[in-house]
Amino acid sequence: MSREIDRRALLGRALALGATGLLGGCDYDNLQHPDLADRFLRAMSSWNDRVQAALFNPHTLAPTFPASAITRPPRFNAYYDRDQVRVVDGATWKLELSGLVTERRVWTLADLRAAPQQSQITRLVCVEGWRVIGQWGGVPLQWFLRRIGADTRARYVSFRCADGYYSSIDMESALHPQTILALDFLGKPLTPAFGFPLRLRIPTKLGFKNPKSLVALGVTNVYPGGYWEDQGYNWFSGS
Repeated sequence: MSREIDRRALLGRALALGATGLLGGCDYDNLQHPDLADRFLRAMSSWNDRVQAALFNPHTLAPTFPASAITRPPRFNAYYDRDQVRVVDGATWKLELSGLVTERRVWTLADLRAAPQQSQITRLVCVEGWRVIGQWGGVPLQWFLRRIGADTRARYVSFRCADGYYSSIDMESALHPQTILALDFLGKPLTPAFGFPLRLRIPTKLGFKNPKSLVALGVTNVYPGGYWEDQGYNWFSGS
């Protein structure tokens, strides 16, 4: 298995270097025109998405760690300051469903607590370069999608958050055995700063693909984008 991982990592680095080489070989004058530069960068981002998707193995697990490796204190991350965290009322909170699913009823916190649970100690990697290890627990997204009759042949699963944030992932990543709808962090219910009452925890992707305080989930074949992705971040963003 390690040989396969090394091969994939080497190929990924080579492809990334190839993309950099293409950028360096572009005509300098053309890159001075914002429209041309923007189209080029978006094309490279789309190419990068396809490469990462091709390299992704839905059966390969992200590394797990012992409890002694957990980062303490945990690190807060969001696109706003900690004092701007939105507090959600768990008693009235509901998860709305839409798109290619057969069951449209909303799910409450009690419903999710009654579902099968999974715990993991995995690493969250931020696009800014830092990384932390934490313990998350919650409902396997694979189980949840099948429970609501989602069309698992669809291309995307989208998420909308209480604070206006939104994101989306590919269906293969949604069905990955370590992708969960997290209810707990460090053995206790999520706090508002870490995504109460429900967040996506997906250790095979970068941190910004782990949206917090979810209020809606959709299954679709129409590209849903994302808060950062619509500003130019790479959409697949595998870690």
